[in-house]
Amino acid sequence: MSFVIEDVLVRDDPQGRPVPLVLDSPHSGNVYPRDFGFVCPFRALRQAEDTHVDELIAMAPEHGATVISALFPRSYIDVNRAIDDIEPELLASPWPEPIHPSEKSFAGMGLVRRLCRPGMPMYDGRLSVAQVAWRIDRYYRPYHEQVGTAIDRLFSQFGTVYHLNCHSMPTFGRDPSARADFILGDRDGTTCDPDFTRYVAGFLKSLGYRVKLNDPYKGVELVRRYSDPKRGLHSLQLEIHRGLYMNEDTLEKHDGFGSLQAHLTALIGRLATYARDAGKLDAAE
Repeated sequence: MSFVIEDVLVRDDPQGRPVPLVLDSPHSGNVYPRDFGFVCPFRALRQAEDTHVDELIAMAPEHGATVISALFPRSYIDVNRAIDDIEPELLASPWPEPIHPSEKSFAGMGLVRRLCRPGMPMYDGRLSVAQVAWRIDRYYRPYHEQVGTAIDRLFSQFGTVYHLNCHSMPTFGRDPSARADFILGDRDGTTCDPDFTRYVAGFLKSLGYRVKLNDPYKGVELVRRYSDPKRGLHSLQLEIHRGLYMNEDTLEKHDGFGSLQAHLTALIGRLATYARDAGKLDAAE
């Protein structure tokens, strides 16, 4: 069953018996709020989207998984950043609480972006504290509440949860042979059982894909916040190369979309079994 929470997110619940597997797509949203007020070209802005990633994992509920997908764009507010990752230069007045801007934030790519891309301003001035606070309350908090609630509910039932945080990545460099098809991020082995990472990598490699680990993407807020491997909470970031399934300039799907979706659906089926069996083991201990 699918639940749409206004223009914030879609939650697709398991069809049939649930398994302790949650997938989320935080950056595939393309519903642009009316108050966005960006001045950069819309074509450039859309390059920030993880276009079609929500569709690539859409079959997951058929395998008993829960899926949560953002409807709003990451360029408006990025739920994969810490809530206090706010760049002072973005604001017209000081933030009323302590902030901890990261390197991403100082580069203009924090919780709320100051830049559309390097050297290209997002706005023609600074944002007010009230504008940023609205985005946090209206979009950021509800998204995290849904992810956290789904994980807590399954953890209460199974004693373990596996979380796959799904993204896409653009082409880097001119040498296709050096390009990874998938990059798995577990923050250097701290957000999930290494066996889980190896299992995902091994299955993708068996299909002929090139897989890298934690380079250059290690995972950010969503895998950090919802992971505690010692307790049985495992989060892994999955980056998918956009060239596998779409034209990176036009954002249109190409002929590779169907085969990639089929492969990801097969992966999700395997992970559903992996998570279900791990849940049985935890319940028996």
